[in-house]
Amino acid sequence: MVTLRFLASGSFLQVIGDTLGLDKSTVSRVVDSVLDALCEKRNQFIQWPTNLNQTKAEFYEFAGFPNILGAIDGTHIRIKRPHHDEPSFINRKGYPSLNVQAVCDAKGRFTNINANWPGCCHDSHVFRTSQVCAHMERNGNWENGILLGDSGYPCRSFLMTPFLNPNEQHHRRYNRCHAVTRSIIERTFGRWKRRFHILHSELNEPDVAAEELVNEDVENGNNYNGQQDGRGIRTHIAETYFNRH
Repeated sequence: MVTLRFLASGSFLQVIGDTLGLDKSTVSRVVDSVLDALCEKRNQFIQWPTNLNQTKAEFYEFAGFPNILGAIDGTHIRIKRPHHDEPSFINRKGYPSLNVQAVCDAKGRFTNINANWPGCCHDSHVFRTSQVCAHMERNGNWENGILLGDSGYPCRSFLMTPFLNPNEQHHRRYNRCHAVTRSIIERTFGRWKRRFHILHSELNEPDVAAEELVNEDVENGNNYNGQQDGRGIRTHIAETYFNRH
């Protein structure tokens, strides 16, 4: 109850203690111990999809975009100014933060979280050094399933991004369907932050404590034998699925 009140309200520990009749030190110990316990069990709740065909089918229902395993994006969680290495935590908007990367499924459930990087880091760098990138490099391709990301990410064989200058009609259709499908991660971030108001406050610690707080196949597409890089596969998707005459 104490920890839920802290996470949901974003109130000071002293205020929560006064409300519940507890002293500040007790509230602090309870919150720390519960967060530690939750982090130990995080893999029970944040899991990569196991039924890949079902996941692809659920994403396909949004806008007809095939073979999607997840939508990826980053969001900044504000923190108090750290006492060490402060410049690395200042993001492009000028305030200190953690750049939190997340992947979600079509139902808006987080399937991967990475809260290890300071605010100055670009989304593409966070992704390139993440476990989910390593996993996709080993296992992800057009046949096994891909991720959707915005233009801040590189277009790779397992990560589809929008066309930056879509001149062809099927490229524009691709971009529209990409945006509709990928928006699930933005809605998931929004719901997450509305539910846990602590994420609107300045988290006290930029290291471990903050990380704890944050921490059907389509037949035609599977027959692709062309250029096995991100742009080649992206062009194939646009021509195969969105080129309506």
